[in-house]
Amino acid sequence: METKSIVVKGARVHNLQNIDLTLPRHALICFTGVSGSGKSSMAFDTIYAEGQRRYVESLSA
Repeated sequence: METKSIVVKGARVHNLQNIDLTLPRHALICFTGVSGSGKSSMAFDTIYAEGQRRYVESLSA
């Protein structure tokens, strides 16, 4: 069964300070904000990194 959203809880990378976020699946998501607000940290250091970790984990299962 597939979940309808991606949930991030307590993200703390670079400028992100204990951020909780719920993102819909199968939708285009856009992060906006001023320079240094944590957009890339959320997109790459948190969400993308977790996707990579799960993919590698699935290969060894």
